[in-house]
Amino acid sequence: MSSADDGVREQRFRSLHAATYPDLLRFVQRRVPPSEAEDVVSTVFLTAWRRFDDLPTDARPWLFAVARRTMANHTRGWLRRQALDVRLVAADGPAYADDMVDAAARIDLDRAWRSLRPADREVLALVAFDGLTAEQAATVLGCRRSTFAMRLGRARERLRAALEPAAPRPHALTVFKEQQS
Repeated sequence: MSSADDGVREQRFRSLHAATYPDLLRFVQRRVPPSEAEDVVSTVFLTAWRRFDDLPTDARPWLFAVARRTMANHTRGWLRRQALDVRLVAADGPAYADDMVDAAARIDLDRAWRSLRPADREVLALVAFDGLTAEQAATVLGCRRSTFAMRLGRARERLRAALEPAAPRPHALTVFKEQQS
């Protein structure tokens, strides 16, 4: 390769890095301790540099997939339990009014979110938090788009069900009296 080709390649890589680094860092920060996030992202970009000629046209989902595999390889024991556990708290999250209704809604959402399986949280997070399309998210998870769409639909249903208030159960004495009538 000539030095001119190296310069073009380096400029393309710098552009890719600038365009994807913030999103990729947020993606990783929600899944690993903050002290490890930048190391994981650095490893992802090192991999991207080494395989630059193999990068697809839309490299963003490819980078997310590499980050996901890097996290799994980075700390296997700890990450197996919490690797895909997305945290709702984010430094740059929306500001909420200190209103009782908003607080109750946030508590309900947090409770519902934590009740979901890690796989459901991951599917929802890829779309809602990471802004990936269904096709890009399918690439990250290594599945077909149709499979991802099915998983997303099921995860949304489970979240919706977890957010619905439980139907009030009648008091046992009331049930007993009704049965006696």
